[in-house]
Amino acid sequence: MLFHTLPLPESLSQGIADAGFTECTPIQALTLPLSLAGKDVAGQGQTGTGKTAAFLITLFDRLLRVDNGGNQPRALILAPTRELVVQIEHDARLLGLHCGFSILAVYGGVDYDKQRETLRAGVDIVIGTPGRLIDYLKQGVCRLDHVQMLVIDEADRMFDLGFIGDLRYILRRLPSYDRRQNLMFSATLNHRVMELAYEFMNMPEQVKVNRDHLTADNIEEVLYHVAGKEKFPLLLGLLRREAMERVMIFVNTKREGERLQALMTANECTSRMISGDVPQEKRLRIMRDFKAGKLPILIATDVASRGLHIEGVSHVINYDLPEDSEDYVHRIGRTARAGATGKAISLADERGALSLEDIETYIGHSIPTQWAEDELLATEYKRAAKVPRSGGKGGPASRAGEGAGKKRPHRRRR
Repeated sequence: MLFHTLPLPESLSQGIADAGFTECTPIQALTLPLSLAGKDVAGQGQTGTGKTAAFLITLFDRLLRVDNGGNQPRALILAPTRELVVQIEHDARLLGLHCGFSILAVYGGVDYDKQRETLRAGVDIVIGTPGRLIDYLKQGVCRLDHVQMLVIDEADRMFDLGFIGDLRYILRRLPSYDRRQNLMFSATLNHRVMELAYEFMNMPEQVKVNRDHLTADNIEEVLYHVAGKEKFPLLLGLLRREAMERVMIFVNTKREGERLQALMTANECTSRMISGDVPQEKRLRIMRDFKAGKLPILIATDVASRGLHIEGVSHVINYDLPEDSEDYVHRIGRTARAGATGKAISLADERGALSLEDIETYIGHSIPTQWAEDELLATEYKRAAKVPRSGGKGGPASRAGEGAGKKRPHRRRR
């Protein structure tokens, strides 16, 4: 399906053309005929398949065809993390460049007063995380009773991060489900996600793409079994041997990320690390540098594993195998985006190997294994100074805010 064949307003078609979009991805081709006809849709697709454009095109089309409702928000997009909100805002401004709508991103960590005053003055589209938006709602900064379009992105992650209570608080302040259009997109449409859909959506149509194949065909996967003490020598050897232009390295805890960055710095490998408790302005600055190609290596916890579209990521490296099988899919989905090819390398030490069987069962195939021969290991490297402990011993305190695990003892607002 080609975008120019869709019955879209001219201003929206111009933004799509400016973005360089010509042919719909599979999930867009399945979703748009339904959503543009006004139906509610619950969509599932593997990461990087174009879900964001699918709901943004529907949103702009609806707002362009429906009368303005005053200075209160007309559309609301909810996402679980700040990084994803920033990404959606970027895509919305690109696709909606000629539509004339005011767009505001609402999320924690930056610009509290500026966001509040902009929201109070009136905007058409709000893209936000639940916690910051609830703060403004309780202050009476805005109302949501004029919302004509609701989008919930990464709904399963809302559950994972303990935001479901916040989400329900917000949804109960919208017009009734039959007086607005509702779109929900998620990497998985499990029972709890669909229960939420049937509670707050109007008989949603389910759309699923590649339900039996969770990892993209254009990602080359490889697994190295390696002793824990040899993980860094192997990583450094691979970085030196392979042509890695832009690399994301995933770790499970902030503590491990700090230790790895110290080792990389000692060995003259330029890298930066982001985790859930890195100040938001710093996180955004690091992400901008990485997207612009100024930073070749990004070390990250699972705060960066979902939703972010970064062109040109040649390699994803699981320095730690994730404890949650779904996170493996989201991590390696940072490469091979928009039809490109990429490589995903996983290092399984004694501890990480415990997660391997569950991961391979979830993705439906064995990860091809290569042996970490001696010639792959870097024999000459510098050891870093000891990293001071900043959040315990790699347990819950060092994971706070990262989205590293499925079960959490309490909610952390973003």
